[in-house]
Amino acid sequence: MRAILCALGLTLLTGFGAAAQDVTVPYNRDVYDLIDRYAIKYGDRVPLLHTAVRSIGRQDVANLAEISARNANSVVDDFNTQYLLNDNWNYTTQGDNQSRRPFLNYFYTNKTDLYHFENEHFTVRVNPVLHLELGHDTNTDGVRYVNTRGVQLEGSIDERFGYYFFIGENQARFPGYVNERILRDNVVPHEGFWKRFKEDGYDFITARGYVNYGLSKHVEIQLGHDRHFIGDGYRSLVYSDYAPPGFFLKLNTTVWKLHYMNLFQELISEFRRSDRDLLFPKKYMALHRLGINVTENFNVGVFEQIVFARDKGRFELQYLNPIIFYRSIEQGLGSEDNAMLGADFKWNVANRVQLYGQLMLDEFLLKEVKAGNGWWANKQAGQLGAKYIDAFGLNNLDLQGEVNIIRPYTYQHINQFSNYQHYNQPLAHPIGANLYELIGIIRYQPIPRLNLKATAIATQYGQDIITPTDTINYGGNVLLSYLDRPQEYGNKIGQGIKTNQIHLDVTATFQVRHNVFVDLKGVIRRTDAAENTLDRNTTYGSFAFRWNIPQRVHEF
Repeated sequence: MRAILCALGLTLLTGFGAAAQDVTVPYNRDVYDLIDRYAIKYGDRVPLLHTAVRSIGRQDVANLAEISARNANSVVDDFNTQYLLNDNWNYTTQGDNQSRRPFLNYFYTNKTDLYHFENEHFTVRVNPVLHLELGHDTNTDGVRYVNTRGVQLEGSIDERFGYYFFIGENQARFPGYVNERILRDNVVPHEGFWKRFKEDGYDFITARGYVNYGLSKHVEIQLGHDRHFIGDGYRSLVYSDYAPPGFFLKLNTTVWKLHYMNLFQELISEFRRSDRDLLFPKKYMALHRLGINVTENFNVGVFEQIVFARDKGRFELQYLNPIIFYRSIEQGLGSEDNAMLGADFKWNVANRVQLYGQLMLDEFLLKEVKAGNGWWANKQAGQLGAKYIDAFGLNNLDLQGEVNIIRPYTYQHINQFSNYQHYNQPLAHPIGANLYELIGIIRYQPIPRLNLKATAIATQYGQDIITPTDTINYGGNVLLSYLDRPQEYGNKIGQGIKTNQIHLDVTATFQVRHNVFVDLKGVIRRTDAAENTLDRNTTYGSFAFRWNIPQRVHEF
């Protein structure tokens, strides 16, 4: 990674005199649902946002919220747009963020931040983080809970640097099906290093942080440790926020109708627990995506990524080229690395509907695809979805439907140094591969502070056959090597132990004040596996208090 840091130093030196730089809106599904809603509703009045690369800059969100505030036609929309304006107050003058009752004259002098300071050279926003959740699961004994305490701060220096920092200390006891995933992969979902806490609990620290710098009016650079999400869907088949944060260098170039993103990232190829300190083995990823606003409401993107490792953890310098075709480099080096490519699209229709999709090619040989013989290396994934806002003329009723299809052995590779996972966790779909999935979502906001959301996920996937002495790899678990496949041909989605799963989540969220939430949640999970005697049916109910932190969900 030393090469990446050297490249960063050169770009910072050449970028002296750059334009002001904003930080991004932390990725929170509930907040990004609002951004998507108003990007669809008022997209014809602002330049089409490149929403497929998330997180999104606060300045862009503030601009969108200003348009929405001028055109809001309901009390709920007015409340939501004021929320977005207040949350991004240092990038707009149209918010109503002045606090009527500051605490001790220094705290909550505005509505959003426990403490803030701003002058012409420096801004800072400091906020507490708290997540207290209590629940009960039908498959485990005792109370399930989440206990997170932390702090979040962000701001800018000299209108050139932006910075963001989040840290949280966590103790948790998860529902039974989450514990099963932890036992399988030896890792807490979404997290890195963990320790046991009491009998069946887990203790872990979550930390994220980055700095932004504007190299020019149209080019920005970001260095840090965080998650990413690529796509406009509920799931991402390219890069999701399921895996834990990782170290990265990111370049964003936005000019004319184009958005070009380069992402260089250091990943942990395998997490192994040990009684002593142990340096985990590393690998790297290089990814770039070019998005084009073909029209004012239609965006197309193409992307390419490659995962690789070298002796002694070295970075392959040739992948630092930000505009070259990675596949040509890989072949020139000996074709040892894991290359993937694909495309995505987004089409906003009549300010009410958004159609979107992704196509990801891990391996592709046309003659084998046309033959239809189930060749193991036909490794592709596809997504198609739609969002419908103010459905059937009812204000603030938003619907979403999505289909995901992933063939067996997609994302797998020769070993852990080139497969598509980080810290023992998939970088794309949380289940992995070898699946069909149908997602339906209803969001309704009957009054300004109350959000109701129902999510139904129906998945058919194939599990591996695990015996006391062996595991037969049918292509679902991305941690396994495709060299261990049982057959060359005759592979099909759902092979192995065919499993049908329904995951239902109904959540009512009330916003007490800015970024202070109370959740009431019910989850029903039903799993029917043809050759599995384990009872995986689960009913889980919980009550949560959240302050400046998104919900923690486990949808796999």
